[in-house]
Amino acid sequence: MASDGSIFQHYFTTYRKTPQRRSLAAPFRLWRTLKSTPSSTESVVESISTRVSTDMEPPQALTNGSSNHHDPSPPTEPTSSFEPEIFRRYLESLLPPVIGAKQSDLESLFDDEFDERVSRFASDTGGVIYVVQVKEESEDGSNSTFTYHLTPHLMYHPSHVTTLALIKRGTTLDPLTPLATQLHFLNLFGGDETPYESLHAVVSCGVKPWFDAFVGARGTGKDGDTKMGIPMTKKKFAELELSLLHLQQNVEIPETHLIIHPIIQRAVEQAHAAGSRPNISNIPAKLLNDSSFLNMLHGHVNAWIKSIQSVTKLTRDVASGTASQEINFWLSLERALEAIETQLRSDEVNMVMDCLRNAKRFHATVSFIADTGLKDATDLANVPAVHKYNQLMKDFPLNELLSATDLDKVQESLVLIFGHINRKLRLSPYPIRRALPLVEAISRDFNDQLLRILTSQRLPYTPYDTFERLLSQTTNIFRTWDDQIKEFTNVAREVTRKRNERFIPIKVVPAHAKLQERARYLRDWRKQHEQLAVMTGPTKGLGGVGMEVGGMDMEEEVKEAYEVVKRIDVLDVSVEGTEIWVAAENAYNERVSRVENQIIARLRDRLGTARNANEMFRVFSKFNALFVRAKIRGAIQEYQTQLIDSVKEDIKHLHEKFKTQYRFSEAYHMSQMRDLPPIAGAIIWARQIERQLQTYMKRVEDVLGKGWEHYAEGQKLQSESTAFRKKLDTRPVFDAWMQDINRRNMGVDGRLFEIVRLRGGGFQLAVNFDPQIITLFKEVRNLLWLNFQVPHTISNMAKDAKRVYPHAVSLMETVRTYGQTLDLVESNKGIEWLVAEYRNESQRMISKGGGNIGMNIRWDYFVNQYDTSRYVPSSDGRDNRHIQFVREFASIVSVLQDKTNNVIDLYKDILRAVEDLATCSYTSEAFSELLSKIQGAIDRLNLEGYANLDYWVAELDKRIESILLQRLTHIIQVWCSEFDRTDDGDTRRDIAPVRDLTNKRRDKRMKEEKFLEGNMTLKPIVHEIRIQNQVIFLDPPIEYARATWIKQLHDWLGLSTQKLSCRSEMLTVLSSGVVCRLRRIQSSRYEIGLQMQGASAVETTYTSLLTRFPDNTLERPFSLIETKVQHIKEYVGKWLQFQSLWDLEAEYVFNRLGDSLANWQQLLTEIKKTRTTFDTSDTQKSFGVCVIDYEQVQARVNAKYDAWQRDILSRFGVKLGNAMKEMHASILKARNDLEHHSIEGLIGGGGGSAAGGAVRRF
Repeated sequence: MASDGSIFQHYFTTYRKTPQRRSLAAPFRLWRTLKSTPSSTESVVESISTRVSTDMEPPQALTNGSSNHHDPSPPTEPTSSFEPEIFRRYLESLLPPVIGAKQSDLESLFDDEFDERVSRFASDTGGVIYVVQVKEESEDGSNSTFTYHLTPHLMYHPSHVTTLALIKRGTTLDPLTPLATQLHFLNLFGGDETPYESLHAVVSCGVKPWFDAFVGARGTGKDGDTKMGIPMTKKKFAELELSLLHLQQNVEIPETHLIIHPIIQRAVEQAHAAGSRPNISNIPAKLLNDSSFLNMLHGHVNAWIKSIQSVTKLTRDVASGTASQEINFWLSLERALEAIETQLRSDEVNMVMDCLRNAKRFHATVSFIADTGLKDATDLANVPAVHKYNQLMKDFPLNELLSATDLDKVQESLVLIFGHINRKLRLSPYPIRRALPLVEAISRDFNDQLLRILTSQRLPYTPYDTFERLLSQTTNIFRTWDDQIKEFTNVAREVTRKRNERFIPIKVVPAHAKLQERARYLRDWRKQHEQLAVMTGPTKGLGGVGMEVGGMDMEEEVKEAYEVVKRIDVLDVSVEGTEIWVAAENAYNERVSRVENQIIARLRDRLGTARNANEMFRVFSKFNALFVRAKIRGAIQEYQTQLIDSVKEDIKHLHEKFKTQYRFSEAYHMSQMRDLPPIAGAIIWARQIERQLQTYMKRVEDVLGKGWEHYAEGQKLQSESTAFRKKLDTRPVFDAWMQDINRRNMGVDGRLFEIVRLRGGGFQLAVNFDPQIITLFKEVRNLLWLNFQVPHTISNMAKDAKRVYPHAVSLMETVRTYGQTLDLVESNKGIEWLVAEYRNESQRMISKGGGNIGMNIRWDYFVNQYDTSRYVPSSDGRDNRHIQFVREFASIVSVLQDKTNNVIDLYKDILRAVEDLATCSYTSEAFSELLSKIQGAIDRLNLEGYANLDYWVAELDKRIESILLQRLTHIIQVWCSEFDRTDDGDTRRDIAPVRDLTNKRRDKRMKEEKFLEGNMTLKPIVHEIRIQNQVIFLDPPIEYARATWIKQLHDWLGLSTQKLSCRSEMLTVLSSGVVCRLRRIQSSRYEIGLQMQGASAVETTYTSLLTRFPDNTLERPFSLIETKVQHIKEYVGKWLQFQSLWDLEAEYVFNRLGDSLANWQQLLTEIKKTRTTFDTSDTQKSFGVCVIDYEQVQARVNAKYDAWQRDILSRFGVKLGNAMKEMHASILKARNDLEHHSIEGLIGGGGGSAAGGAVRRF
């Protein structure tokens, strides 16, 4: 076990060292990229590269005789040799205060090779030599000592406490010049501090600030810096600093190196050398059973489990660190898990497991994977797999934020970061409960980076324009964050719903909230200060006012007040920083308040002495530049309010007047009275309001002075007045009107009619005349008075419109009436054929006017002939044919309208009557009344001469047939339901509850429909089972029931001529059904010739409906009748079987049964079972519409049955007694035979055989 402990100690020492060697490679590779910067920065970069130019190497013994790191060329003899003693005295005075070295410990530094190394360093071109302080522990562990080494080659070891780098500024050391001016020393920390911390401190606190200061002192512009590559160098510095910070903050993922027994290692190597697959045969057989060897392997496996568990069970709190720590944690964890899995798949591990399985030590092998926790760390069924998480972590653009050097980069980095998160979060199973604190960690990094950039700008010292630009850009960055957070919140909620995760509030608490609030407040505060500083400046002429009142220099007072704020960190949002800010702001306000008080006293004095409003306006116009201060503005608020409120009220009245719209204003009605057209009237009305608005806004300027639109109240008034003035601009109204006129092509020419396409599809007839042309000449006249330039073409169109106005209005009204009439016909489809003749006449007139047939009528004729035709009428009518067409077209359309309205009224009456056929009661009177109404309407249509009446009536008759067929189908269904209904006495009352529920619903529906179907009720027919002359028969016979039911069905269908009456009153209905005997509607009752010719050919009733039933509607009632008859026959047949009770002879039955007791017993069972038919308290059997009464025969059958049963029982008793006696005699005989034989005889065989035979027979 001691050897095992040493192995573990060696293992843990190894894995602690390895990450440090590996991790330093990244920052040094990044650092070496700085060498690509322009020549202007080569000196700085070369200096930095010299400090950290060498990679860490594995620990090894340090000797003063190490080789030179730079491998210089052979030394050349200097002009004046450098004495090593000078360097020794320099080190003796430098090292004690710098690294705390004791003089006694420095003896190890000045060894035999000291002079040689110093001489080589002084003369060679190599620029660095290192002094290394090494800590050596004593054997007892009580005290520790330090030794020192001088070496040109840098190495790292955990025992190193401090490394001091001495860097030459020149090529060689001059013995005549002090070494303090020739050497630059750099302390590279060690010991408990990691190299990451020391390197980060050197870069962030030393090199980078020095470079920034140097570049800032040069004073080159931004364009010059870009050309020299300075921004790129700054970015490289930031990336190097960021990489070192990441290495410092990362959670170390321990590297796992599985311990392999030397024998196992050697066996695997031998197998590989032999080119075969390693297996336990490569291990000596005696070791496979050696308990100590197996125990050691078992111990190694347990050590593997512990070391692997240190990785698989490693967790971290995402809220406790930075975002980069969370990202690097998962990336490093994935690499560690992959390395572990690679080792577990190695031949050495497989051979160890094979050895333990061979020794039957399954405890260590079976649960190995489960004990390590690898399954939990990689199986999605338990914990989300690490590599799935890293879909989010890989290529995470966080460095873009952390290395940003200006505000633009910060804003761009936020978009990149949240774009990556929102995109990858949908693909990666990374929990939302970890994503929220990750975003909060990003907020902390964002806050730190933004604070670093803004602090470097020294905001209080920057000019106001630069300050405003920076703070405006900062505000945009904060707005970008808020927008990205909203999108992230939506994505997080969506992902939570898709994953069905436990609900958690999706809320991110930003770490930069205080900084955001401070930036907003600081921006407003600086703006107010700048306004006060500008107003109190010498150019504003207010210095004299201040001096007159209190002898105060307001400009100097304001400057001194601002100096208080300049000396503090305005972006420090900590508790102490906030307290400092509040104190500085209070001091600033106190000094500024004295300036404001002086100005307020002077202003109020002048306003108080003003005699009227005009003097107050003059005072306001002089002092309005000072109203930017809230205190000053508040002091004169009462005076401003009085005047501004009055102006606001007037402007408000203007708004209300405008919002009522011109069409609803009093001016519109006045315009109509004055014959002003709409466009000209609206322009006059808007110009009146605009002149009033200008007057009111001039008053606002008098109250608030120049720049009044920059105040809060002024901005509101300015924005409202500007928007209102845009609405009052009349030029767009005139332009729109003119464009509308030109677009409409309002020339009075072309055909009378046109076909226009509707928006919803289709076409419509219209008059080729724009209605607005009527008012065109009025608009032109008034617009010319308003100084608008109206084109001559529009003026000419207005003159032509005046000539054709009367005819155009008449024609438009006729076409409108025609369109409305066609819409009525379209909405009442059934009347199209009836009004087709009048519609065709109207269409012929339209074709005539359109020029297709007859004359070619155009508007040009009306324009050119209007005056002459009006005052000199033509005698022959030839010149007035166009006007005559307008009148004739109007007359024809009027007839079409009247006929259409009349037929629509009749058609609605007919439709109501047809619809009532489907819902009226099932009686002859109801059907006849409705059909009479329909026939009366048809006769009226015939009298008024509507066309296509025969075809129309035929279609209507088909519809009536369809309704009556539905009624017949329904009445058959109701009759079948009523016929098939059973009462409580039915033998089917024990049907399943589901069937009962169905019957109840059907009965309920039938009750609701009773009114429609004439209150159908079928009373049952009673049949009696009688016995006469010892003969059983049914009275009346079953065929009578069949005939009765068929007759009832015919009555309901209207096929019979009279109601059936029988002695049992089988059917009673409130009215006789006569559907099939109803008279059909006819269209030719007023046509004598047609009546005489077609009286015999036309079917006058609806009897033919019986041939149009669908499927098996008509067959179903007859099948129900036959089924019912069959059920009754089967039941009656049971009673008729009892006729055999009188026909059979007893001896015949007994002979048939014979001596078989089984036959006798079966007969008795059947007799008992058959008694259930008549041995009951009921006297009748109900089949719904039929009842079988068996009271008359029940007693006689029962008596006869009892007689037969007693006789058969008596005979069966005799038979059974005889059989029992024979059985008893047989048993008794066998017993006697057994008793006469002895036991010996039974064993001997002779007598035993006989006895055995007797027993067997028994």
